Amino acid sequence: MAGVGDSERAYENTVTTMTTTMKSVLTKILIQKAALLTLGVLSGGALTGCHVDMWKQNKAKPYQESDFFADGLTNRPIVAHTVARGQLRLDDAYYTGMTRTDPTAVGGVKLVDTFPFAIDRNGLKRGQERYNIYCSPCHGATGNGQGMIALRGFALRRQPGNYHTDRLRKMPVGHFFDVITNGYGTMYSYASRITPDDRWKIVAYIRALQLSQNANVADARPQDKPASQPKNEQARNDREPR
Repeated sequence: MAGVGDSERAYENTVTTMTTTMKSVLTKILIQKAALLTLGVLSGGALTGCHVDMWKQNKAKPYQESDFFADGLTNRPIVAHTVARGQLRLDDAYYTGMTRTDPTAVGGVKLVDTFPFAIDRNGLKRGQERYNIYCSPCHGATGNGQGMIALRGFALRRQPGNYHTDRLRKMPVGHFFDVITNGYGTMYSYASRITPDDRWKIVAYIRALQLSQNANVADARPQDKPASQPKNEQARNDREPR
């Protein structure tokens, strides 16, 4: 009988211990949940307050009417003669293709006829690449004005320029730079798409195209000329305009 009583008491002690442990665990879980809930409420309130403050802050929206400025506009014009950082343009020849130092020129400006920096082989290759991307769709791969845009109907409205006409062969390089920068006729400006450096390199490649379609033996370097040529060929070259 004593053994049975000891077993029952051991069982009861075990149950009591387990119950106490479970209560302790549950209490800890409830405390943690309460703490997280409190933190969430406080954080949410702080965030909500911050959002409301930013949402309701005093500010002017673009194109909103203003009762502060005399003209009633929120957007303000750029102050006269100010220059944005990184946009100083002192070299007229480089940035416009013109010089403003010739008092005899019409309007006080004159198209430049020389490149503002040396054009090497890499520069010419870069010009060819940019030309093929931006110019050849209208002006054609050889500059004859027969690009795919022209062939598919654009020429019916206005024929793209043919670089191999006498007028454009004699045009100063500054003319082509100015056209790329500001547009011409139905051609829009490419200033936002092509940097000044690349514009000059495109112009150099246009000059190369013009030479490729209007050259003769006399234009070759001495080391590239043939040792001799037939008299009729020499006579033809002498008659051709340069």
